[in-house]
Amino acid sequence: MRYLLLLLLLTAALAAQAGDFAARFEEIKRTATPAQLYTFLYALPKGGDLHNHLGGSSLPEWWLAVATDPARNGGDTFYTRVRFAPNLDTAAPLVLFSTIRQATYDQLPESARGDYVRLDQLTPEQRQAWLDSVRLERPGEGREEFFRAIWQRLGQLGDNLHVTTELLVLNLQAFGAEGLRYLETQFGVFGYADNQGRPLSPEEVVRFVRARLARPDAAASGVTVRFQSTVIRFAPNAEQRLEAAYAFVSAHRDLWVGLNMAGIEEDGKGYPARFLGKYRELRRAYPTLPLSIHAGEMDGPDHHIRDTLLLGASRIGHGVNLLQDPDTLLLMRQGRFLIEINLISNRLLEYVPDLARHPFPEYLRTGIPVCLNTDDRGMWDSNLTDEYYTAVTTFNLSWDELVQLGRNSLAFAFVQPDVKARLLADYEQAVAGFAEAYRPADSLSRLAAVRPVAYGYARRNWGFSFPGR
Repeated sequence: MRYLLLLLLLTAALAAQAGDFAARFEEIKRTATPAQLYTFLYALPKGGDLHNHLGGSSLPEWWLAVATDPARNGGDTFYTRVRFAPNLDTAAPLVLFSTIRQATYDQLPESARGDYVRLDQLTPEQRQAWLDSVRLERPGEGREEFFRAIWQRLGQLGDNLHVTTELLVLNLQAFGAEGLRYLETQFGVFGYADNQGRPLSPEEVVRFVRARLARPDAAASGVTVRFQSTVIRFAPNAEQRLEAAYAFVSAHRDLWVGLNMAGIEEDGKGYPARFLGKYRELRRAYPTLPLSIHAGEMDGPDHHIRDTLLLGASRIGHGVNLLQDPDTLLLMRQGRFLIEINLISNRLLEYVPDLARHPFPEYLRTGIPVCLNTDDRGMWDSNLTDEYYTAVTTFNLSWDELVQLGRNSLAFAFVQPDVKARLLADYEQAVAGFAEAYRPADSLSRLAAVRPVAYGYARRNWGFSFPGR
């Protein structure tokens, strides 16, 4: 309560200090070039990214750089499939560029090894094809490519804990450059193995992660990071996985602060009501554990968001079909639940192909707390600034709305209360300072000193030529 009172006083004081920047922001939107507006939003202090899949958050170039560097991947070697042998006898889906570790490659019959090439020995054409194969860059690829192929192509890269943690730090550095204060990413501890294929225990994973985050390059990012453990909702043994994840998070609440459920809702086996009994059982055994669960990422109407609230979730991932469930829409206007908005994801996966029709502004302007997030940004070839730029240019956001998005992303974070209070205070001060810096009429000249980093999504959609990384 003490933290909340201090924060309310600070927020009021800094809001008064910001004065009439709302009018100045309208002028900036009206007079700035598109590139200037993007640069302005890149420099804007941001709160948190609450809906972030670590496995999908890294750019293809980052995956390849880490996977081919023994000093960063723990001395492992990776192979990717570049062809299929004639008369291949298998019932498994044939996915080109599926990537495996050395231990798996060594177990293949000699006849199958010829289908694979070491990642560091790809030809330039193969290298580019591999990079393109793990991002959505072509019209019409959509959710079929995303759910059925891209993850299979990354394959065993994500089983290597060295690779995963190096990519985590690269994400922290990139988010820090965009002004992000807090990252709450989905990072599980099950399924890792060493280079010989020996499974790593959850405690081994925890020790390794703590050690990697303690190194100077992670701390220098300026981004506070916490994790969620995620369960794939349509797995046959999802209830057992949920029980294991619940127990793990409850025992490691300093770094793992919540639990999520993900996976394509169209599958039909992961509907929320399936898990109601299990969640009630777990709540009888463990103290309160925060839940942020994917729901409403569907084309047609359903009651998945309502049922997800019944599971105990305080945050809803996506929620794009909430307008088709008016009773739940009214419930969420009470302001107790946050919707994690992912504009670029919803467009590329074709849940909302025309973003002008996205329900985000309806939620924002009828009192439902929302924030902007990146989801699987590496596969979208995008960043958080792309989400902000999309929102501002598509929905004509006001300055107060823009700031509230960042404030919501911290207020609804699962991080510990004292850390949350510090992050919110830092955010409010940074926003006030930013507004003061860009208040003068000639202040857009300050943008010349800003070095925005943009990727393929910004280049393809808006023609920006800022350097990538």
